[in-house]
Amino acid sequence: MRMLEQIFKNEPVEDVITVFALNSGVASLDIMFGQYNPGAKKDGSFLKEYARLFEEGVLLRGGDGTVVKGSKWKEPKFLSDRKYLGES
Repeated sequence: MRMLEQIFKNEPVEDVITVFALNSGVASLDIMFGQYNPGAKKDGSFLKEYARLFEEGVLLRGGDGTVVKGSKWKEPKFLSDRKYLGES
């Protein structure tokens, strides 16, 4: 199983969005959730979490429309633990 697939399938939706929204737009995330975690897309939890993270200040819109870290952004455990490092 590829690293992205493992992350999207095994990690909480909130954590996945917290990391990948910084480099991907909502359309790209939608595609990745559709491919790797269709349940989160189908039940609406992906879009609910995406909106909630903005509401709570974890994510913010940058001046150029990109997504940036908000004041409440924290590195998810899987990232700080380097859980998927070295996997392909």
